[in-house]
Amino acid sequence: MAYSIRISLSNRSLTLFQEGRIIQKYPIGVGKWVTPTPTGVFTIINKRPHPGGPFGAMWLGLSVDHYGIHGTNNPASIGGYVSHGCIRLHNQDVLALANLVPLGTKVVIEK
Repeated sequence: MAYSIRISLSNRSLTLFQEGRIIQKYPIGVGKWVTPTPTGVFTIINKRPHPGGPFGAMWLGLSVDHYGIHGTNNPASIGGYVSHGCIRLHNQDVLALANLVPLGTKVVIEK
């Protein structure tokens, strides 16, 4: 069961695919104009539950230094250009995502 993730910065959405089929879509918060989210093809390289600080319930580290997909302690920030470049999800969404995707999952981030 191969999973992949596509992130649309302009739509502020994360789409989860399984075997090429959409299985879930989540609203996200992304990088501010001065601290944009990087674009490209990455992989999930680590998972850290309860990372502390503003990172909510889960951290999914990406294969680009200092960036990841994580929860938030500020749910009102979802849907906006609000982060220092990371991708924010509601805590329940990042936990659901983390339970499904294994390390090595492909993450495509596009404008």
